[in-house]
Amino acid sequence: MTTRASLHLHVYAPALTGDDGRPLAAVEGLERALPGLRMAWRLSKAGRPIALPARAAWLAETAAAGEFGLLCNGDESYPITMSGYFESAISSPGGEPLLMAHAQLPQDAPVVAAAVDMLENVAEGVRARWGTVAPGPVRQVIAAQVGPKSGNPDGPPLGLPMLKLPWNIRSPKVPRYLGWINYWSASAAEAIGFPDPSRDAELLSRARRTASGGWVVSLTATPLDLDKPEHLEALKRAYERFPEIGGRSEA
Repeated sequence: MTTRASLHLHVYAPALTGDDGRPLAAVEGLERALPGLRMAWRLSKAGRPIALPARAAWLAETAAAGEFGLLCNGDESYPITMSGYFESAISSPGGEPLLMAHAQLPQDAPVVAAAVDMLENVAEGVRARWGTVAPGPVRQVIAAQVGPKSGNPDGPPLGLPMLKLPWNIRSPKVPRYLGWINYWSASAAEAIGFPDPSRDAELLSRARRTASGGWVVSLTATPLDLDKPEHLEALKRAYERFPEIGGRSEA
């Protein structure tokens, strides 16, 4: 049986301090991007969907712990999941606790077509500082870039740069890594120096401004595939253009 390709959405935002409405805004933002999607089930310990007739109240309850619970679309043949995790101050850039919201979706034509809207809606909904959408194999490469790690003595694969461990990055405004589609809040864009009209014409051709003053920027027109030389080169160019990403410009 073949494994279905997946897209992974990650956004990083200020930590929850109770129910401030952001978990529901994130879920509703994902739903707006994909017509017909309804994220109104939780998962049992056995991994089976359980309907949530009072979703908003359930999300508010789970937010008390600084997270929000794992939701799904209730379709085991076409699974979509979303949740929010607390990242402690000790493990986060700048020593500031964070909320990391994550969604996993099939990488098919409807999801790919909606990916920019998904990222923008979720990121703006949780008031994220930055975030990405990336295919599963790209996520594996990102994990291999972060270091140094004892299990990765040869450094990152594919000639990509080493990225600092999160707690070694000075500011939570600085993105930790790049994906296929990237969300940069106004403060994150300022931190990395985007946009520079004289240097960013290619990126600006695949970028749009958000209501909050941030940016959504796609590195390639189709999902990032690092087996394609032109996609790998696009990723390398972006890392070269933004040395702040991953804390690489910090002393």
